[in-house]
Amino acid sequence: MRIGMFADMYKPHISGVTNWISLYRSHLASLGHEVYVLTFGDRDFEDDEPGIVRSSGLSIGDTGGQFGFSFSAEAKRVIAELDVAHVHHPFQSGRLALRACRPLGVPVVFTNHTRYDLYSDVYARYVPRAVRMAALRSFLISFDRKVDLVMVPSASIETWLREIGVDAELEVFPNAVDTRPFADPPSPLSKSDLGFAEDDVVLCFLGRLGEEKNLGFLVDAFTEAVRTEPRLALVLIGKGPLREPLERQAAAAGLAERVRFTGLVPYSEVPDHLAACDAFVSASVTEVHPLTIIESMAADMPTLGVASPGVSDTVVDGVTGFTTGLDRGEFAARMVELGDDELRTRLGEGARKEAAGYDVRLRAVSLLEHYERLVARER
Repeated sequence: MRIGMFADMYKPHISGVTNWISLYRSHLASLGHEVYVLTFGDRDFEDDEPGIVRSSGLSIGDTGGQFGFSFSAEAKRVIAELDVAHVHHPFQSGRLALRACRPLGVPVVFTNHTRYDLYSDVYARYVPRAVRMAALRSFLISFDRKVDLVMVPSASIETWLREIGVDAELEVFPNAVDTRPFADPPSPLSKSDLGFAEDDVVLCFLGRLGEEKNLGFLVDAFTEAVRTEPRLALVLIGKGPLREPLERQAAAAGLAERVRFTGLVPYSEVPDHLAACDAFVSASVTEVHPLTIIESMAADMPTLGVASPGVSDTVVDGVTGFTTGLDRGEFAARMVELGDDELRTRLGEGARKEAAGYDVRLRAVSLLEHYERLVARER
């Protein structure tokens, strides 16, 4: 089967969507399928994966986003031979994919990876919310009706789409990871490699250091928790515009030695970094079905998160970790509880068992079944 993955941006930009595409591209190719990634910009970037087809695009600041007006001649040749198209961003590559694939009878799948309403609250908050929501609602209802199948990573995203009026066919299709390197990292780091003592309890955040991740709240809660449990330490893995403000926040609290920033880590090295950590923490309320939580679960790590769409769909409270309200004191108290070695071990075992159901080897078979159904229906 010839499969096209369409995305507004791809590597070197790193995100949950990028990792999703890369993981499935690799695994589907290992099963004998031809997989292409059709994206924009960075045409001089030397890809280390086959099948990456880039069209010209304009970079959108430092967001990693690309604005593409049309597909290149090479991309059009690939599209003409596709059996199925899978769209991962609706606004640019998604619209162009529909325009190119519809006349050819190529079925189009769309995965709604993002709570676009919540992201707009962060990055477009100066536009009246009623205006933003009306435009978003109109676009998504129209776009989702035009594709052959809409996939959502969690039940809460299905509920949200129904609430805003989307009436297309929806399929809850959870995210996946390759659990093997997280369960058995190739070159595991020690806590001392991160600048901590071996008896410290290292809490970890992995992701973009952006406003949408609510990291100021996270550092504030940690500041409160470490007063009660001084063994706690915090490492933030990733890059983003909030790094320097967060470093100043930690320093002002006298915690510069208890809060570490690694910067961006290559995805292949993430399992090695997680091996030095004891629990995953996230205060984000803009998640859909976070890959970082699944990866941490596969690494035997419990998760502490704020009860919200995506997080509550992934973390089983009291079994694989904890969820709290958006209350700093409550969140800090749970951080302190994670200092209990026996409790952390029990939650880590539950997390590892839960993560097994998200392994890409299982999810890829299910994805292919959806593709095959749509191709047969189109024919």
